[in-house]
Amino acid sequence: MSAAFGPCYDPSGARYGIPTYPWRLAPDGLATRRQLRARGLRPGGQPVAAQLMRRSRRSRSGVAVAYLYRIDRAVPVRQMTSRKWAALALAMRARRTCPECGRDAGYCIPTSLGMCLTCAYPVPSAA
Repeated sequence: MSAAFGPCYDPSGARYGIPTYPWRLAPDGLATRRQLRARGLRPGGQPVAAQLMRRSRRSRSGVAVAYLYRIDRAVPVRQMTSRKWAALALAMRARRTCPECGRDAGYCIPTSLGMCLTCAYPVPSAA
């Protein structure tokens, strides 16, 4: 094991409390939330089975962590109901509606502007 992977390799869980593996070296049968979602699954309330670690310059602690769940205990993703689809459509319509002119912009209004581009940057009329 190289020096870079040394602190990240703890399959017994003695150091971090749960089994820890270096990035991309997790055993079969474990997956992250995104990997489960790609398979049409979700953790379904099960506890974290293990974690992946790697060094990261972005995080304050200098370490990036991804939690792993057991695939055999994962459950299928709940299907969207017609009411959920309707609620999602209303929320998206609210994000597209300009509060200044009240029109549907056809895109999500940027939060930095708080209004559609037409209202934020009006074209000066020629006199």
